[in-house]
Amino acid sequence: MRVAVDISLYPLDADFVPPIKDVIARLNEHDRLELWTNAMSTQVVGDFDDIMDALRTEIGATFEQLPKAVFVIKLLNNPAFGQQ
Repeated sequence: MRVAVDISLYPLDADFVPPIKDVIARLNEHDRLELWTNAMSTQVVGDFDDIMDALRTEIGATFEQLPKAVFVIKLLNNPAFGQQ
């Protein structure tokens, strides 16, 4: 099942840009995912299991690196955009 995820990271630190760029770079390494970024969030489109596996890995890595961080995630099933 294809899904779209809108994800935002809010590192609770004054130097918040590097962790955000790091998460986006790591998500881009997952070949089966399509990513679009804008000033407020990143949209990830792909197979539900592929996205959930990537998010579990990358959110876990971020939480290990940052003492305090918030992820906001919205999921949409059967997106009409991002079709291959």
